[in-house]
Amino acid sequence: MSDLVWQHMNLCPGGDPGTVISDAALAVRDGRIMWLGAASDLPREFAAWPREDLGGAWVTPSLVDCHTHLVFGGHRADEFALRLAGASYEEIARRGGGIVSTVKATRAADENALFEAAAARLEPLLTEGVGAIEIKSGYGLELATERKMLRVARALGRRYPVSVYTTFLGAHALPPEYAGRADAYIDEVCNRMLPALADEGLVDAVDVFCERIGFTLAQSERVFEAAARHGLSVKMHAEQLSLSGGAALSARYRALSADHLEFLDEAGVQAMKEAGTVAVLLPGAYYFIRETQLPPIELLRRYEVPIALATDCNPGTSPAVSLLAMLNLGCTLFRLTVPEVLQGVTRHAARALGRSEHHGELAPGRQADFVAWSVTTLAELAYWIGRPLAARVVRAGATVYRAGERQWTGHAGGQPTSFEGA
Repeated sequence: MSDLVWQHMNLCPGGDPGTVISDAALAVRDGRIMWLGAASDLPREFAAWPREDLGGAWVTPSLVDCHTHLVFGGHRADEFALRLAGASYEEIARRGGGIVSTVKATRAADENALFEAAAARLEPLLTEGVGAIEIKSGYGLELATERKMLRVARALGRRYPVSVYTTFLGAHALPPEYAGRADAYIDEVCNRMLPALADEGLVDAVDVFCERIGFTLAQSERVFEAAARHGLSVKMHAEQLSLSGGAALSARYRALSADHLEFLDEAGVQAMKEAGTVAVLLPGAYYFIRETQLPPIELLRRYEVPIALATDCNPGTSPAVSLLAMLNLGCTLFRLTVPEVLQGVTRHAARALGRSEHHGELAPGRQADFVAWSVTTLAELAYWIGRPLAARVVRAGATVYRAGERQWTGHAGGQPTSFEGA
């Protein structure tokens, strides 16, 4: 049905619970919003359109998960046990664990296996109303496997009702074959891997892990310069384990976002403000590695730097497949407010992807991507832990999920997906 008026809802068009339209209506044609507002103000031109009643549900834009590592092989539950026994994240990485252990598993997996495993992680996010998601590479650290990961990410976007944005994170860790030769590996990333993957249309943005167990400021800047040569936006894993100046560097290159930021200082915050760089906070990783250094929330507020939240879904530091759980952690661990966390997974998360014109807000002319929630107040989205709250997920004006129904059969009824010729 191309013309439809959705009615009887409490509409929060921008993700801010302070701005709600009671008894609202949405007029949708061919998947796009033609009008929204109070039902009593519905223009005559839409009066005869068919109606869909949402029963007084609270409605927000579809959620945006703006930082994930969703595609990977294996898991790292054993390393979790080691951390519980006292080993630090850094110690495990230096002993050959951490990212490099996932690299081995990811290199060994074929695309079908990676797709099936990633789909199982994606589906819970979709039932929570995620309509856009970023997926990074970075567990290949060689051209063939980085390509494989990005192809799988693109395939997920084709098979599921979600917008997938891919980020090349070749500079995630130093692969074993380049031990002691970090500059040579950055040469490979900048001069061979990135050009090839960009030419194949597999890359939307470029990321780098700037950290003492990752890459230096100088090496990170080389990656940013290579991204600029290909017209690609950049982002950075910055100030997670130490203060390196990565956030300020990312701001100098007008990065979409700087992410983690536990050790961010005021100079970095000011640089991000001036550049328009979004602060992406990842409370799942903070919680999982039992970090104690809090991101500088008050500084970010004072400088009015947009704050986004994401799952950081990854096998080592945030095996999280619930964006709603991140709202709760953002409130309880970082002391963010309910309006801050809700805008952090809608409007600001879309900005962190450079996709503000497509996601994070409901407005005339935009695609009708929204979630109807089974709640009595939007604060419940940050309150409940593990409770299914999405009554209905709508994508391009069509219902793609209803509570109690399994609709994410996706890939050929659960059969493996063939990537031959893709």
